[in-house]
Amino acid sequence: MTARIGNPHVLREYALLADGYRGALIGPRGEISWMCAPRWDSDAVFSALIGGTGAFAITPRGRFVWGGHYEDGSLIWRSRWVTTDGITECREALAYPGDPHRAVLMRRLVAVRGDACATVTFAPGAGFGRHGMDDLVRDDHGRWHASCGPLRITVHGIAHAEVTDGSVGVTALRCDLKLAQGRHHNVVVELSDRPGAAPLPHPDALWNDTENAWGAALPAFTASAAPRDARHSYAVLRGLTTPGGGMVAAATMSLPERAAQRRNYDYRYVWIRDQCYAGEAVALDGPHPVLDDAVGFVAARLLADGPDLRPAYRVDGTAVPDESSLRLPGYPGGTDVLGNHAHSQFQLDVFGEALLLLAAAARHDRLDGDSRRAAAIAASAIAQRWRQPDAGVWELETRNWAHSRLTCVAGLRAFATHAEQKDASRYQTLADTILASSTDCVHPSGRWQRAPDDPRVDAALLVPALRGALPPDDPRSVATLRAVLDKLEDDGFVYRFRHDDRPLAEAEGAFLLCGFWTALACLQRGDVVGATRHFERNRAACGPPGLFGEEYDVEQRQLRGNIPQAFVHALLIESSLRLAHPPQLSKNSIGKEAS
Repeated sequence: MTARIGNPHVLREYALLADGYRGALIGPRGEISWMCAPRWDSDAVFSALIGGTGAFAITPRGRFVWGGHYEDGSLIWRSRWVTTDGITECREALAYPGDPHRAVLMRRLVAVRGDACATVTFAPGAGFGRHGMDDLVRDDHGRWHASCGPLRITVHGIAHAEVTDGSVGVTALRCDLKLAQGRHHNVVVELSDRPGAAPLPHPDALWNDTENAWGAALPAFTASAAPRDARHSYAVLRGLTTPGGGMVAAATMSLPERAAQRRNYDYRYVWIRDQCYAGEAVALDGPHPVLDDAVGFVAARLLADGPDLRPAYRVDGTAVPDESSLRLPGYPGGTDVLGNHAHSQFQLDVFGEALLLLAAAARHDRLDGDSRRAAAIAASAIAQRWRQPDAGVWELETRNWAHSRLTCVAGLRAFATHAEQKDASRYQTLADTILASSTDCVHPSGRWQRAPDDPRVDAALLVPALRGALPPDDPRSVATLRAVLDKLEDDGFVYRFRHDDRPLAEAEGAFLLCGFWTALACLQRGDVVGATRHFERNRAACGPPGLFGEEYDVEQRQLRGNIPQAFVHALLIESSLRLAHPPQLSKNSIGKEAS
């Protein structure tokens, strides 16, 4: 068993543990097969998910079936195994709130019914598996200490473990645990990049502090159409957000969007657009910390980089590295990719999204002087650069993408209502100018098309009406929604655009972001039934842990791409909040539109 503790599973079976500074994926056999430390974009210390050698498992002995759930309003996961002799659980968490220099993994094995028998295998491999444990010693208190690349490791709770060498590719600690019914046992691991850390509190205190911190961190979302799912999505966003800073797009890298087609990316960085989506979504419920963190990070990047704002950054605001290979096998069907090429692109729409975010914060009186200066910089950047081709929301070849220009129109209009009169007039005039010039992106059928030289329909073209670039009853908005439903929708799921003449599902998976946009667009037009259908279809596109990938394989009902995808969780929150308060339209107008 130890040789296979990190073997990958389908993505729908992984749960996320996160503390804001880093995250871990745990699979159905109780194996943590992915974790970077000390921060999101550090080298992985557990990388078996993509073919490295590091993993950390607590797995029942004998035959079992797997299940599990998150404790409501937290990222505390409970693995649950029904064995032939009883029920065993393992409570899993990263100590929360996190410490930037020390990750604390907490695992509590519980004999729920009958005796619990489990095997612990602790086999870290820092540097994506290049470095195993060195200088491994056990102190007089039964704690194991070792160095592992640049990390110092301390393991509590397995004093009787044996040291094995090579069975999992690196030095491992291995032991069996046996608990009588009703008993529990804690295994706690510290991973630090600084020596001399203060001693940890007792595990009971660590668990209590983590429970209380999560309880205080999450809003109730009682105004949502799906409060439990909204709370869970907010917990995911909080877990992915460095306190006071950036929110990574996902916890992972290199998980393929399409098998054997080299569509593998590193998403352990902050995308300005994604963080704006998250801030705008939670602002519908209140001025929650995810909103403040988004405003702080985006404003700081605008103040630093101005019109040269990059699409993506590391969590500390520094540059994302260029793409390179680690020479690992990768997740099955994929390859290993470190870094992301998007950091060098020009994406015009991020300036519009920044203004939409800052406008959302202004509605809650959450802007300071720096944030207002950042808004002025974003508006000025749009004025300078809106005519330039850009890579667009889908990060493709440079063109005059309609979505990019119209998102800037929406951002200018939104922030104009919170600007001084002279600036407001200037922003509205610029928005009118950009909108008038975008007639070259109107298809002969009356809908928006992707670009002047690309007549295809694109689900992203639902966004301008959703964000106020033009009214939802504008004929171009109405025609665009109709075209998306006709050309890009399949049984409640929605694709980005048609790549070629193949059936939609042969080119890529359905885009869950687009599914939620479609739900919002239907709701905006008064089609509550259609909105609910798309909302429910897309929020069900996950596994037992309730985590979403970027894409969903409709035929195989599998997640594709890196997980958890932050912007999908953000749009679930927004959709659930808006569905709880549908627009008041007359029955005649709804009926007319439905026909």
